Amino acid sequence: EVQLVESGGGLVQPGGSLRLSCAASGFTFDDYTMSWVRQAPGKGLEWVSVTSANGWTTYYNESMKGRFTASRDSAKNTLYLQMNSLKSEDTAVYWCAKNVGSSPGTMDYWGKGTLVTVSS
Repeated sequence: EVQLVESGGGLVQPGGSLRLSCAASGFTFDDYTMSWVRQAPGKGLEWVSVTSANGWTTYYNESMKGRFTASRDSAKNTLYLQMNSLKSEDTAVYWCAKNVGSSPGTMDYWGKGTLVTVSS
């Protein structure tokens, strides 16, 4: 059974940092592209990043480029999202998702999400 469990969310002040983690199980982590997606209150889903199976390549939403860094640890079967210089508009539920094979835009499994609140 595929499981994705996000953690690391919480309340942070504007300008602060958080690192989200996504523990993956039930599939061969190294074989799949992985993504982060978020949803701000009252808004639709917004793609954050997509990281290749080998971790060598990551693409970011332009609004987060330079502030967010996604990475993965194959030894721990974990995907990470380091978020720096956080803004109030980064307040959202963040999900990690397993992509279909190497497809950058199609996800088939999602975690339950973790809430990030950026507020003073």
